[in-house]
Amino acid sequence: MSLADVKSRIEEKITAAPDFDAVVTFDFGDDGQLTLDATQSPPELSEGAHDDPDTTLVCSLETFQKILDGSQDPNIAFMMGKLKVKGSMGTAMKLNGVLEQ
Repeated sequence: MSLADVKSRIEEKITAAPDFDAVVTFDFGDDGQLTLDATQSPPELSEGAHDDPDTTLVCSLETFQKILDGSQDPNIAFMMGKLKVKGSMGTAMKLNGVLEQ
């Protein structure tokens, strides 16, 4: 799965989550970065990092793909060090609920 595929999957999931209102950067290292701005309607997902996101999730593209398809629990990934959260943990937990839909 490519960065474009992940972007498409996030867009699908965020449209079904009208209560999520935050800016999140997904940092996949050398594979790229995506920023979700759900403070506007409709939410905007763009490539690159945001200057001041509420939360930044750092993991490999492979780990994130597994989170999206349900084969990797994000809480377990966090505890194992495969997923790092910078910024608001509360926002990360809300996003967890959105991505698990």
